[in-house]
This record gives sequence, C-alpha cells and structure tokens, in this order.
Amino acid sequence: MKKVTVSGKTIDEAVELGLQRLGVDKDQVEIQVIEEPQKAFLGLIGGKPAVVEMKVKPEPIKEAILFLRDTIDKMGISASVEKEERHEGIYLNISGVDMGVLIGKRGQTLDSLQYLVNLVANRQSENYLRIHLDAEGYRERRKEALETLAERLSSKAVRTKREVRLEPMNAHERKIIHTALQNVKGVSTYSDGAEPHRRIVVVPK
Repeated sequence: MKKVTVSGKTIDEAVELGLQRLGVDKDQVEIQVIEEPQKAFLGLIGGKPAVVEMKVKPEPIKEAILFLRDTIDKMGISASVEKEERHEGIYLNISGVDMGVLIGKRGQTLDSLQYLVNLVANRQSENYLRIHLDAEGYRERRKEALETLAERLSSKAVRTKREVRLEPMNAHERKIIHTALQNVKGVSTYSDGAEPHRRIVVVPK
C-alpha cells in the first residue's frame, strides 16, 4: 500500500501535495490528520504546518487477481488470468496447462478458489462484489452437461412414474437443474438434505 506523510500551510494544501505525490484522486485515498496547522504568534514564532498521512485505498478486484495469481503459482500451475465484465458480475478466466488440477472433481477446487477470491475482494470493498471464476470454459461445459442430465432424468421420472434423486450438488448447480426443468411438463423438482449433501429430487406429476 502506497503511503505518504506531507505538510502544508493548511490541511487542504497538504492533501493536494499528497495527491500529487501519489498520482491519484482524492476518492482513492484515506486521509488522517496528524497535526492541525497553528498560526505563528504575532506572525513571528510558534507557527506549525498541517501534517497529514495519506494511504492509497486498495483496489478490490486488483487485490483479488493478485491473490488468485499467487495461489495458482503456489499450486505449481502455469496459467494466466484475464478479467471480463459481464452483467452478472466480474469474471476471472483462467487459462493454461493442468487445468484439471485447478478445476478439481466436479469443479470443487475451482469453487473453493472462487470463495476465497470473493473473500479477499470484499474485505477491501465498501460495496459487495460478486466475482466468478472459470477455467478454460469449464463453467459453460458443466452447465450444458447438467442441462442434458436434467432432461434425461426428467424423462426417466415420467417414464417410470417414480422420483429420481440426483447426486449432491452445490447451490449454483442445483439452480441450473431447477431452471432447466421449471417449464418441463410432467415433472417438478425440490431440494432435499443438508449441505454439503443437499441434492435435487425430480418428481413426476
């Protein structure tokens, strides 16, 4: 974190000098007044300048990306991270070799990384940020696979007239299944069980 201590005849003057040194705007810094200015007695002795300490506020997304890159390096994976802004939030797309290790079984490692990255970003942010992690298009492939699974199991439920219970999934993946089947005639869905073993049940009507 960049920090400077500056002085000036007034607090405003000291702040302006600090902003020039740091090369940032006022809304990008935290300002702490160390000493108030004091006028000299009879204009001759005892005068003191204003002294302020100024710190550049951390940028949440930048901090999150730095954390992610450092974590990937420590995992021994050679990869790059690209930021993409979408209407549903910020996406950090990871590409490189050994992505299977980073994704983990059913995306569990990727989900854990995403959770940690969001913690880092929101520790630095005044407003809640939502950051999504993806690796070599895994999220879209997984979504398509879950939608295909949902279609197949809904057909099975209708054909056998019996409930079909899916494997445990996280909340995001359960939402994909619910959404895929919400307009399918002949079936309904509900979630059953407690985390992390919560699963979807497909029910024939």
